[in-house]
Amino acid sequence: MVQKKVISLTKPIIEDAITNLYCNNFPASLCIADLGCSSGPNTLFAVLEVVTTMDKVRKKMGRQLPEIQVFLNDLPGNDFNTIFKSLPKFQKDLQKTMGAGAESCFVTGVPGSFYGRLFPSKSLHFVHSSYSLQWLSQVPQGLESNKGNIYMASSSPPSVLKAYYEQFQRDFSMFLRCRSEELLEGGGTVLTFLGRRSEDPSSKECCYIWELLAVALNDMVSEGLIAEEKMDSFNIPQYTPSPAEVKCEVEKEGSFIINRLEVSEVNWNAYHGEFCPSDAHKDGGYNVAKLMRAVAEPLLVSHFGDGIIEEVFSRYKNIVADRMTREKTEFVNVTVSMTKRG
Repeated sequence: MVQKKVISLTKPIIEDAITNLYCNNFPASLCIADLGCSSGPNTLFAVLEVVTTMDKVRKKMGRQLPEIQVFLNDLPGNDFNTIFKSLPKFQKDLQKTMGAGAESCFVTGVPGSFYGRLFPSKSLHFVHSSYSLQWLSQVPQGLESNKGNIYMASSSPPSVLKAYYEQFQRDFSMFLRCRSEELLEGGGTVLTFLGRRSEDPSSKECCYIWELLAVALNDMVSEGLIAEEKMDSFNIPQYTPSPAEVKCEVEKEGSFIINRLEVSEVNWNAYHGEFCPSDAHKDGGYNVAKLMRAVAEPLLVSHFGDGIIEEVFSRYKNIVADRMTREKTEFVNVTVSMTKRG
């Protein structure tokens, strides 16, 4: 639900990027890549938004409908089978908007890390990624002093913040280099990160949600349910950049022109302020814990085993619910729209 809101928020930026793409070049067939697509209900929602926006823009410009090739990318362990099973529904949804034009859209799965090459040179027209690029290729080296924390936190030493930032720089510059090879001249890119406004990488706006999970884990350490050394060696492979940090890496790499760089917010509880008949959805702590569980469970299981999971998230739900009643809690999104230089 949070991701769906974020994709809807960035729709005007996507429309702008596609209009720009069509003004520069109108090919008979278009190749789009959605990177870090995952396998939940939002996977095909993101593609639907991009494809229907393309159709809307081409109608406005009086152009013929091109054939559209969509590449869905994620790591090889992603559940591509679930995505493929939902393709008939996707085609129906597309048909509602595009009519017969829906038959000109072809979907392919591409397993692999986007921190490496995925496509042939100069083969893509448009690259989209939402809520994926904050994930690093690995946990940074040199986090031994980050005891009691599972991510950057207000109590993390400067060396930890530096290790995280340098890992982000390496990864994002590699991402840009690979996409610059794969995109045609004038090709467009819209990337949305979970990020922050502040220049402080340990600021509450990006680290608080993980600090609260660390509270639940530390409580379990103090009760002897988790070994302290296990806790101290667990860190989340994520970095939530500021707009200035994104801009700096793009300019350093040099292959792209930034058209728009914007920041938006979405409440931790995606149902905040919305009518929803189900009582469960009114429970902010429940919704946030469910969202974070989907993200963090595989990492926690591989480090601690699955025996602690129910207890961790039961505690986390209560901690989050308590904080949400007392504080403003929002995710910050950084969206950048770019064109590949000629």
